[in-house]
Amino acid sequence: QTMCLQWPYCRKRCSYCSFNTYVVPAVDEAAVRACLVREAQTLLRLSQVHSITSVFFGGGTPSLASPGTIAAVLEAVAGAAHLPTSAEVTLEANPSSTDTSRLTGFRAAGVNRLSIGVQSLDDAELRLLGREHTAAEAQKAVEAARGLFPGRTSIDLMFGLPGQSRDAWAQRLEAALELCDDHISLYQLTLERGTALAAQVRGGNLPLPPQDLLADMYQTARAVLVAAGFRHYEVSNFARKGALSNHNLSYWRADQYIGVGPGAHGRFVPKGEGGCSREARVQTPEPVAWMREVQRQGHGTRSRVVLSALEQLEELLTLGLRTDEGVTHERWGHFSPQLSLQTVFGVPGEAQALQEQGWLLLDSSGLRCTWAGLAVLDSLLPDLLCQLQRC
Repeated sequence: QTMCLQWPYCRKRCSYCSFNTYVVPAVDEAAVRACLVREAQTLLRLSQVHSITSVFFGGGTPSLASPGTIAAVLEAVAGAAHLPTSAEVTLEANPSSTDTSRLTGFRAAGVNRLSIGVQSLDDAELRLLGREHTAAEAQKAVEAARGLFPGRTSIDLMFGLPGQSRDAWAQRLEAALELCDDHISLYQLTLERGTALAAQVRGGNLPLPPQDLLADMYQTARAVLVAAGFRHYEVSNFARKGALSNHNLSYWRADQYIGVGPGAHGRFVPKGEGGCSREARVQTPEPVAWMREVQRQGHGTRSRVVLSALEQLEELLTLGLRTDEGVTHERWGHFSPQLSLQTVFGVPGEAQALQEQGWLLLDSSGLRCTWAGLAVLDSLLPDLLCQLQRC
């Protein structure tokens, strides 16, 4: 069982961001901390989880929270469930809020893995993305993090930026490799409606790279990183020397997880109130309303939906096929004791056609994409979900 905690505040909104984030003049950190602690305790009691294997502080910008807040939440988790010393505790951080003394404070609080939102190592690109930091600040932050969290530092990079060429992207990648060779997450820029960047592109001010160039950039990144000894273990994630993110893997394996904080998502069985089916839960997004609800009833759950057996298998397939291990027979059997992977996908139909075309593999390990299939996964899923729904 894993837990994800949302810190919803940022100092500035990035031009591409459509997440549930808030820029406010002042944050009552003591009140937010008390609510995060209380909601974590309530939901752990509801789920009757005995042990938490990983904790992830996301956002927003959780590195803007004080180390004291992180420590208080981790103490609450350890008090309500077992938090082993081997548990992975990740904090998402922005280069502009990660000076060495803060990072030392986070490490003392119990954080043992850092995920840094570098996004680019080019100042013009960073300005375009509306980031607060410069390339030099990003470099300094990553170097400080690697000193404190050796082998457990990850950086995020974006590609497909307006006007970006394949050569420019390859250069950014080489620079990033020199900076961090533990774990790299790559994200293609997606233009979300309502963001400042989307408005600029729609207004004709900024040209987006064409689709074939985007595919080329992704393949270039994969080739460069694999040649440098990285394992491409998930569509967007690359790790070297076993530095995989346990927390992210648990999502893609469709394990249970508890979401705490404004707008957080969760998937768990509420055994504490007699539940026996997995529920999809979403917490109230707006922080002030969320805090009122937590203070009143111990949690701010906005919606809870019982997932049908089919919906759980759909999630397992959609998430599991993002990884290089795919969906194993064992994991599928956990969700579908009656119908095996072989029974559903080993018969004439869409999955067999995708195998013949070289996109998919079904063997003694389970069902997974080939490398070529991983790059076009979104276009394969509708066919596979169709075949599943017919069973």
